[in-house]
Amino acid sequence: MPAYGQSNPMLRAILISVLVCSGCGAVHQPKSAKTVAAYEVPLHTVSDKQRFLALLSAKARAAGFHVDAATNDQLKVTSQVSPQTFNATVWRGQDDEEPIASAMDFQDHLGRVWISFSLGEGPLRSRKFEEALMPAIKREWPATASLPIMPNGAIPLTQDLIRTPNGYVVKPAAASKYAGRAE
Repeated sequence: MPAYGQSNPMLRAILISVLVCSGCGAVHQPKSAKTVAAYEVPLHTVSDKQRFLALLSAKARAAGFHVDAATNDQLKVTSQVSPQTFNATVWRGQDDEEPIASAMDFQDHLGRVWISFSLGEGPLRSRKFEEALMPAIKREWPATASLPIMPNGAIPLTQDLIRTPNGYVVKPAAASKYAGRAE
């Protein structure tokens, strides 16, 4: 991985992940970038995060992908804007041609990493990766919960979610914010 500040794929991953995971305003994105599934994984310890990264990397390699993960120094820099303890992206291609999945936490859900999966340029390939990864994550972290995906592919803001036994749902009072049409 290049030194921070150089042509850095992690910086690119952070920027793409913010677009993919944001529940905010509409930004035109290619159809392949649309989020099709997302989960919250409780990773409260350094050991949890290391095991998660090892599992993510192993499943990515098995699918012909690779993972770029932020270093502690990079996380310190991004945390100056918004606290963050984990950030990794699964990529297709040696030159990061396509993001397949993104996993990160933020200020309002530190230690609860959200992993999201994109439709991808090859939707079947992307779906197979999710189907190979998620059962292993759920075995290791049984409190993993699904996150709702809105019609435009956005994940709602943390404050607009309610945890249920079957995953998260949008608070009824906030639902109208997300009632927009699919893009």
